[in-house]
Amino acid sequence: MKKTLAAIAAVGLLMASPALADPVHGTWKSAPGDDGAYIHVKINDCGSKICGTIVKVIGKKNPTSLGKSIIKNMASDGGGKYSGGTIWAPDKDKTYKSKMSLNGNALKVSGCVAGGLFCRSQTWTRL
Repeated sequence: MKKTLAAIAAVGLLMASPALADPVHGTWKSAPGDDGAYIHVKINDCGSKICGTIVKVIGKKNPTSLGKSIIKNMASDGGGKYSGGTIWAPDKDKTYKSKMSLNGNALKVSGCVAGGLFCRSQTWTRL
């Protein structure tokens, strides 16, 4: 009887708790560009994938980027690794095949074009 009650209580707690959010979810500050400008990006689920939207633009460059999607269709590979998506670079107005790597409050974001011939990366910090 005690085991049955304990099992029912455990199932109830599991059902009452919200689904666990992906650790990459949240708001991130990009690295500053050459002119010191940077952005804040909110990362959330979009369907079964992970996406990011620019929620703040600091500096003179690309003020029209506010509200635009910057990360699209990223998939979690587990262990803080993400791949399969794209990232849009507002300063270059280019879209790159992308991957990300999460380490605590640091998110390394990388993107490549032309079959990996031209690549860029930044480390973003969690806000």
